[in-house]
Amino acid sequence: MIAMQYSFVLPADYDMAIVRERIAAKGPLLDDLPGLAFKAYLYAQHGESSENLYAPFYLWRDGESMHGFLNGPGFAGVARAFGWPSVRTWTPWHASVGDEVRAARHATRSVRSIAPYSDLAALREREEDWANEARERGALAVVAGFEPGTWTVVRFSLWRDAQATGITAAEQHYRVGHMSANSVPAA
Repeated sequence: MIAMQYSFVLPADYDMAIVRERIAAKGPLLDDLPGLAFKAYLYAQHGESSENLYAPFYLWRDGESMHGFLNGPGFAGVARAFGWPSVRTWTPWHASVGDEVRAARHATRSVRSIAPYSDLAALREREEDWANEARERGALAVVAGFEPGTWTVVRFSLWRDAQATGITAAEQHYRVGHMSANSVPAA
């Protein structure tokens, strides 16, 4: 599996209705896409967030499916509309997607640096513990993964309502405009 996200920072006075309308129109196009565990169409509005953001988050079953999307017309269209983004990827240490993931309306994400010479096995265990705690608190999907090129850990969760998220200052909160999802077993 591969977790992937790109993000567009939009001007503070940007009409976010444009993003919400795009999500409503384009979101269903990836419903049940082979190779896609889920795509969360995420956005954040200035005032609720420090910036206006459009930042989809994906969980792919394999690299070939991810490359098929990135090399295809869907990604080309979003790049033409918003610009050429940097695409971040992480290898999941934990990925679980519940049956009700399509009911997600909120998401949280944090990306943290891994200190040099860290005990990666112990870090992976802590991330597993975090993922299990998030699921116990009601997360509809949870991804914890790492990227050894930049030595970062990502924590991503999808939630039915904002109160359940338990947002901290280190996390970015998003609204979910649409969920494209296939069923996926816990990893």
